[in-house]
Amino acid sequence: MPTSSSRRGDIRAADPLSHTPLAAVERAIAELRRGGAVLIRDTDGSAGLAVAAESCGDATLAQLRGLASDAPVLVTTRRRAEAVGIEIPPHIARGMGGANKPVTLDLPSGVPVDVILRPTAPDQPVHIATRHLSRPIASHAPTVAEAAIELAKLARLMPAVVMGPLTRDRARPWREWAAARDTLYVDAADVRGYEKLAASELRPVADARVPLENAENARIVAWRPADGGKEHLAIVIGEIDPTSPVLVRLHSECFTGDLLASLRCDCGEQLRGAIAEIARHGSGVLLYLAQEGRGIGLVNKLRAYQLQDGGFDTVDANEQLGFDADERLYWPAVTILRQMGIARIRLMTNNPEKIGQLSSYGIDVVERVRHVFPANGHNEKYLRTKAEKSGHLF
Repeated sequence: MPTSSSRRGDIRAADPLSHTPLAAVERAIAELRRGGAVLIRDTDGSAGLAVAAESCGDATLAQLRGLASDAPVLVTTRRRAEAVGIEIPPHIARGMGGANKPVTLDLPSGVPVDVILRPTAPDQPVHIATRHLSRPIASHAPTVAEAAIELAKLARLMPAVVMGPLTRDRARPWREWAAARDTLYVDAADVRGYEKLAASELRPVADARVPLENAENARIVAWRPADGGKEHLAIVIGEIDPTSPVLVRLHSECFTGDLLASLRCDCGEQLRGAIAEIARHGSGVLLYLAQEGRGIGLVNKLRAYQLQDGGFDTVDANEQLGFDADERLYWPAVTILRQMGIARIRLMTNNPEKIGQLSSYGIDVVERVRHVFPANGHNEKYLRTKAEKSGHLF
């Protein structure tokens, strides 16, 4: 058996000076969320100023025009552009294949920024007449714009930004250019690598015994990345023996289902049912992962609910907002399991994607444990869509 200290990890303060890429991205996330501009630079020397479309009013747009080298453009994902009636030219669509890649759109005065934010419904689609666009062509987004969309997703905002292109200033580096204008700077490579790096830097920061209704022998361990970002939780029930396959449940946080007992999903039942089943088994771990709404955040999940009320199913609603059907990644779960010394698991899940991701990261899933609850009269379509479109095993 592992000792208590090795089992629970070394709870200590991290040195923030050794994690500047993480800190830079976390600051950029906060800046986007509060409506500020962020300078993003890519490895090819290209750069642009990005503002979240959600907070880009007339004053912000005017400021962006004053700082940028050229007229600002609107960047969003292919699915969101199509959802509001913008046609993707065939040659660009072919180059994307089936991927939901970012596209760049002209932003003349006749097309308001908020058109990309308006809700859509099957019976009330938003269409933009091409005559309103000076160049009605959606073009490939440059790599710096792709990083801006990723940053908006990390900020749990709509995947849409207004970007002001910048011409390279050979007299001074972009970092200095940004500092002189009191603007945050971040490297595109750091944005792209943020989730994996943040997951690899997770460390336990708190560990407390928390008796639960169906599992009195439980404790909760909080795990935080080195940049101080969002925490993930490990609910540990009983004494774990990592030499044998450990019963594990990966549970994505669901404020509406877990806390409010929403009937639109089965999340609350899955959470409480998993805790009870692990306790009945004697020991195991439930990882409570901070990835609300399949990784799009609570606010965007509520927007998706509005679209579902208009006729879309749960997968189509996420895609109408511009996201992929499921934005979750399971690097945090892998890091926590590894630090707990757990390499072989019996996974409580109906989602084959979880099995595939964990296996690809080196966790041996020796068995899938069925985890199903009956429909309640409100979530039949939701459960049916998960089975038919997402391959869930009910």
